[in-house]
Amino acid sequence: MTEIIPEQPKNSFRVTLSLMHREPRMDNVLLTALRSQDENPTLKIVSRGALKTMFQTSKIMIKGQRAKSSSSLAKGTTYVDILLA
Repeated sequence: MTEIIPEQPKNSFRVTLSLMHREPRMDNVLLTALRSQDENPTLKIVSRGALKTMFQTSKIMIKGQRAKSSSSLAKGTTYVDILLA
């Protein structure tokens, strides 16, 4: 079975989340992933409040759709795009 990787929007930063089990909330998992990456120094030091604002202003997308901080994440790989502009 081949995995379909959604197209990354222009001017965005992609975070790939690989989970071994379901997570009830997306915000904590995404914050941990952002702090552990080294490709984007601005997002590496993002605060919890700034991340909340990104969710509220529809800057965080999954499969081209707006993601909510309280959304659950399924087991497996999820591609999260953060719009930078």
